[in-house]
Amino acid sequence: MSISAFIALRYTQAGTKQSFVAFINMFSIIGIALGIAALIIVLSVMNGLEGQLKKRILGIMPHVIVDATPPLVLPNEISTKVITQLLYVEREVIVQSRNNINGLIAQGTDISAAAEHSVIAENVVSGNWDSIKSGSFKVAISRILANQMGVDIGQDLRVISTNASQYSPLGRIPSQRLVTIGAIFNVNSEMDDKVIIMHIEDLARLSRQKLTGFGQTRIVLKDAFDYQSISQHLDEKRIKYQLWRDRQGPLFDAVKMEKNMMSLMLMLVIAVAAFNVVSALVMVVSEKKPDIAILQTQGMLPTDIMRVFLFNGIFNGLKGVLGGVFLGLIGCWSLNYLLEVLGTNLAFGENGQGLPIDIRYQQIIIISLVAIVLCALASWYPAKKAQSITPANSLSNE
Repeated sequence: MSISAFIALRYTQAGTKQSFVAFINMFSIIGIALGIAALIIVLSVMNGLEGQLKKRILGIMPHVIVDATPPLVLPNEISTKVITQLLYVEREVIVQSRNNINGLIAQGTDISAAAEHSVIAENVVSGNWDSIKSGSFKVAISRILANQMGVDIGQDLRVISTNASQYSPLGRIPSQRLVTIGAIFNVNSEMDDKVIIMHIEDLARLSRQKLTGFGQTRIVLKDAFDYQSISQHLDEKRIKYQLWRDRQGPLFDAVKMEKNMMSLMLMLVIAVAAFNVVSALVMVVSEKKPDIAILQTQGMLPTDIMRVFLFNGIFNGLKGVLGGVFLGLIGCWSLNYLLEVLGTNLAFGENGQGLPIDIRYQQIIIISLVAIVLCALASWYPAKKAQSITPANSLSNE
């Protein structure tokens, strides 16, 4: 440890015995700690909510739909980002029960191939996902939609295709078919009551088309937000495609903007607390003028004096950062328990359990480094003032 850092550390420890300076110093450290703790908790909750939106909405909605049948040949660097490719098609349909009628999107896919990577298959609450086989004309619908339509497992729905029709003695009528409910799922997504899942061969029959050349390629990405490279590749190959952003981009942009604005506001709180270090250090410099003069007469350079007070501010910042990280992590781990004790029942997490919390330690590291840099910047002015003190004037005043 350098002599400047050693003296600065002694000053931070000795300050606790001096009431007024210690009081201001303590409150600047508490302010930094509370600001960092609040920022960690808010970011962790918003990360969790964003992750739930990503899983629920983008689990039902295709990440990328390509106007070609699988498999697509992709470069190795892109293939590593892809989980699987599925034969897939979407059709607008009208679904009718005895009690209700609804306009929905019928998603046709290879049910057995999709089972391993489907959020819907993971959240089946009634019936059997594997019962939706080719030729069975069984479908999967959400629990919300089942309640709206007044149906349950084993009951029938009439599905009317808006894209296909047939001629009859009464004229042209839409293609339609009775289907049986084989599975009911509950993803808790805003897309739950907008889709109905069918086997792609059954949907081809309903659409009165041959399976050959019917459908597109649904690409499931490991990270739905990491779509830029595959989008660029498809643009270069001039292949038509559709991204999830075309439908749900504004929602996730709004969530990201809200998270950024909350981060900015709480970072300003940390900045205000960090610049409270200025007032504390100015008073410390004023109080330590005799010490500064004695150190200079003993041969300490003005730059070393400046470093003493820079280190003093940084050490105070470190105290606030460590305290804030500790409080933030404790707050994240105990937040749902505290909400339960207070009787605030929030059901945004997995299976409707409390708030989703996603602690990202790289964010905590960035927050901590920014706070320390702010404390160092705040310490610059008092440190420069300490450097400019002349021993003769200071000791003569004593």
